[in-house]
Amino acid sequence: MKKNLKLYLWLLYVNLFISSFTFGGGYVVVPMIKKYFVEDKNLISEDELMEMAAIAQSSPGSIAVNLSILAGKKVAGVPGIIITLISCIIPPVIILGLISKWYVAFSNNIYINAALKGMQACVIALIIDLVIDMYKSIIKENSRLLKILAPLSFVASAFFNINVILVLVSSCLVSFFTLFFKMKKGVKVNDF
Repeated sequence: MKKNLKLYLWLLYVNLFISSFTFGGGYVVVPMIKKYFVEDKNLISEDELMEMAAIAQSSPGSIAVNLSILAGKKVAGVPGIIITLISCIIPPVIILGLISKWYVAFSNNIYINAALKGMQACVIALIIDLVIDMYKSIIKENSRLLKILAPLSFVASAFFNINVILVLVSSCLVSFFTLFFKMKKGVKVNDF
C-alpha cells in the first residue's frame, strides 16, 4: 500500500510537471515521458513508449493526454489512469484561464512574445529528436516495407503536398495487402 501511494504521488507530481512545462503540442510530451518513465524510473521500455505514442496519436483527442493516460495505465492500472488524467488536464486549464483573462495584455507584451519565439526553437528540436527515436524503432523492426514507407510518406507530404489523410490511408492499405500476401505465402506475422 505504501509503495502504491509513493507511485501514485510520483505519477501526480511528474504529470503535473510535464503538463505545466509542455509547450508546442503533444509531440513534445513524448521526449518528456521518455525521460521520466523510461530513463529515470525504468517503468516502461522505449519500445513500449513508441507503441503507446503510435496508439495515442491515432486515437481521438490530444496526444499528450492520450499518451499520459496510457503510461499511467501501464504503470499503475486504473488508479494510474485517473491520476494521470486529472494531473495532465489541470495545468493547461489554469494556464489557459489566465491567458484568456488577460489576453490583450499578453498579446501586446514584447517580452512574452520573445519568450514564445524562443520556445518555438526548443519545440522544433524536441520534435526532431522524437522523429529520430521513432525512426530508430522502425529500423529495429528490420522491415524493408517500413523503412521505405517512412521516407516516402515524408517526401509525399513535405515536397508534393499530398494530403496527410491520403498518405496515411495509402500506407495502411500497402501494409495491409503486404501482410495479407505474405501470410498467404505462409510467412509468419512476426517476420513481416
